[in-house]
Amino acid sequence: MKTPKPPIPLSLLTGFLGAGKTTLLNRLVRDPAFAKTAVIINEFGDVAIDNLLVERAEDGVIALASGCVCCTIRGELVEALERLLRAVDNRRIDEIRRVVIETTGLADPAPILYLLTRHPYLSLRFRLDGIITVVDAVHAMATLDAHEEAIRQIAVADRIVLSKSGSRGAAVEATMARARRLNPGVTVLDAEKGEATPTALTGCGPFDPDAKGTDVRRWLATEAFVDDHDHEHEADVHDHDHDVNRHDDHIAAFALVSDRAAPRRAVFDLIDRLEVEHGSRLLRVKGILGLAENPDVPLVVQGVQGIFSPPIALPAWPDDDHRSRLVVIGRDLDRRAITTLFDATMGEVRIDTPDRAGLFDNPLAIPGRTQ
Repeated sequence: MKTPKPPIPLSLLTGFLGAGKTTLLNRLVRDPAFAKTAVIINEFGDVAIDNLLVERAEDGVIALASGCVCCTIRGELVEALERLLRAVDNRRIDEIRRVVIETTGLADPAPILYLLTRHPYLSLRFRLDGIITVVDAVHAMATLDAHEEAIRQIAVADRIVLSKSGSRGAAVEATMARARRLNPGVTVLDAEKGEATPTALTGCGPFDPDAKGTDVRRWLATEAFVDDHDHEHEADVHDHDHDVNRHDDHIAAFALVSDRAAPRRAVFDLIDRLEVEHGSRLLRVKGILGLAENPDVPLVVQGVQGIFSPPIALPAWPDDDHRSRLVVIGRDLDRRAITTLFDATMGEVRIDTPDRAGLFDNPLAIPGRTQ
């Protein structure tokens, strides 16, 4: 008889849209302590972006991009974990020392936790080593007021990593106080101070729901019922349009793709128009855009709750797909207006829609109008 293999430590990395999960993940996979780590990234949308922005983990990155991971746990996530195990058991992969699952920012962690702790096979082969929740000090209070998922992400955490703290003393104190009310006794690590090290983030598990609040135990008990009975809901989740994913009646995600490259000025014009015309309704914008002045050096565009960072040039395209791609996630968005902006930026010609000059160079254009 073969000796059972010890379970592989698995860390769940969560946090609301734009909190800084990918930034933290990049720091971790570059650290020798995270050698031989497999990374599974879920994205809310059909065009994967985040996996392109993650440094290559030694045994690769698996991207799940067919919707929110909390709604597809019976499908892609289970298959991805089983595929990793088969690769190890069949010696196609030499060794996996750790798995990290980065959830989409809109994921409710309760269904994922139920899967990882109750699945008859996966719970034997993986040990939930800790739940890491990244919290954005800039937007945390408003996010918690508006989104139940953000509350749950903090409530289940073993470690909270505070990002974007900077010099925001009052905001940081208020965020930490609220986080500790939601999750008494949780360890809070400030990423800006270098506290989010591999040593500080690992070895938290195994996950113990009894050590959390009564709400966490109730969420997991509810998920047990859903897992056994709600097959109709599962079917509905996978019947959405291919290019639009909805997490509720107001939040939607869609992807915009073009074979063209854009002038640098047009990219900045696009960012300005998105900020002015769509503002806080934009929960998350992320993309890689080809640059007309230098097609071999794409620009990374990122925005969180209507605030955009300056575009960053990558040294090269991260994969063989050199199309310009932009993923937009937001609440009550005017998809047609945003699509018109993107198409004009990329120089696409559409019937009955303004071109790039008509939108960005027209001295008679009315501010705030895109069509």
